Amino acid sequence: MPKSIMTIVGARPQFVKAAAVSRVIREEGYFEEKIVHTGQHFDANMSDIFFSEMSIPNPHFQLAIHSLTHGAMTGRMLEGIESLLLSEKPDAVMVYGDTNSTLAGALAASKLRIPLVHVEAGLRSFNMDMPEEINRILTDRISDLLFCPTQTAIDNLMAEGFGSLPSRIELTGDVMQDAAIFYAKIAHQKSFVLNKLKLNNEPYILVTFHRQENTDVPENLSSIIQALNAINKEIKVVAPLHPRTKKIMSERNLKAEFVTIDPVGYFDMIQLLENTQLVLTDSGGLQKEAYFFNKFCVTLRDQTEWVELVNGGYNQLTGANFDAITNAVRLALNKKFEKVNDYYGGGNAAALITKSLHHFLT
Repeated sequence: MPKSIMTIVGARPQFVKAAAVSRVIREEGYFEEKIVHTGQHFDANMSDIFFSEMSIPNPHFQLAIHSLTHGAMTGRMLEGIESLLLSEKPDAVMVYGDTNSTLAGALAASKLRIPLVHVEAGLRSFNMDMPEEINRILTDRISDLLFCPTQTAIDNLMAEGFGSLPSRIELTGDVMQDAAIFYAKIAHQKSFVLNKLKLNNEPYILVTFHRQENTDVPENLSSIIQALNAINKEIKVVAPLHPRTKKIMSERNLKAEFVTIDPVGYFDMIQLLENTQLVLTDSGGLQKEAYFFNKFCVTLRDQTEWVELVNGGYNQLTGANFDAITNAVRLALNKKFEKVNDYYGGGNAAALITKSLHHFLT
């Protein structure tokens, strides 16, 4: 009987990462994979479209857990995943990134003594106010196999004493770069978002913001909206809005004078990235994707786990400060992008992960 691995996903960035790895798992045929979708991102534009566009196998199990507090969501996911692990008895569990789905999958596997694999291990923002930081630290500590996207991530783990722990640490590169390279050609054929938004011949800035430190702090959200409104007077701002962000803006009567659209699929996002002048975001994944497509990024946070992009001059941290945001945008729009190093492995991460998993399971 072939070995099996259970993959836990639940949020949009995880679908992109899983698409890259699951494709190679199917191609190599070393072992079976069963996918569990917790339901953390449940909106069709945040979930279903990724599975259909990117040819990710439909999840074997749907938990449909969402729209709860952190504790309630994580607890419900932990209960649901534990039940599946007891019935399916996989040889290993694989989790991605730093969401509540990640932590719930990690805890369930660890408590049942099922080997745990963490893709995108070792990242640190060093901001314990971020729920994601708590999730990634705890997941790393109980993982058996840690796949690190960068040398910085490995250095973080070594500084925390992982060198004396029994877990295996491997430098693989970043699976999101694999996905960007593979799907970019398809996106050129499949996406018509530029025509739809009439952006073919007009410069624009692509913006996303959804993190709690920005949306749940009234002065931060207000400052970001004001900055985007001001920037929009000089260059068009296009913002795919997370449903939760849209709801909070409506509740607080914050008016966007820039273009807001519903969340877009991965192919549309690639097209928007390839043609934008600049990226503004508080997303971890989009900071890297901007770099993959040779775009500068202004990050609406005070810290980032992708410190190599800041150190290399590709990313500016502004927090939610109006002056910092507007000044960083003006500076970035007047710079020429020159990629000196490839920090993320060049697109071979999924193959390295799959091969390592094969050896791990045999």
